[in-house]
Amino acid sequence: MSVVHFEIPADDVQRAKEFYEKAFGWHISQYPEMEYMMVGTTPSDENGMPISPGAINGGLARRGGPLKAPVVTISVEDIEEALRSIKELGGKVEAPKTPIGDMGFTAYIRDSEGNVVGLWQPAHN
Repeated sequence: MSVVHFEIPADDVQRAKEFYEKAFGWHISQYPEMEYMMVGTTPSDENGMPISPGAINGGLARRGGPLKAPVVTISVEDIEEALRSIKELGGKVEAPKTPIGDMGFTAYIRDSEGNVVGLWQPAHN
C-alpha cells in the first residue's frame, strides 16, 4: 500500500492557495461542487495521476474535523477491511468510509500514536 495523496488544512484557504502557488509553483484549483482545492505538485496524466515515479498530488481544505494538521493518505484495496484491522490494532476511526463522487471512497483514522491518517479506496476496486 502506497502513500498516494496529502492534505493541508488552512484557516484561510485562499491565503494558503496563494502561498503554496508562489512558494512552490504548485497548480491549485477548486474541486467542482466541494469546498476543496486540488493541489498539483507534479505533471499528471488525464486521470490526474502523477507522471513522475514517487510523486504525489494533494488537496487543500478548511481546517476542521479530522483535518487539523497535514495528513498523508494511503491507498487500500478494501477500506472497510482496513478500518476493521485498524480498530483491532488499537487505532480509531475518525471519519467513516465516505464516497467521493464516482472516484472512490475515503476515511480517516487515528493511529496508535495519535496521528490522523487518510485512507483511499479507488472506485475500480
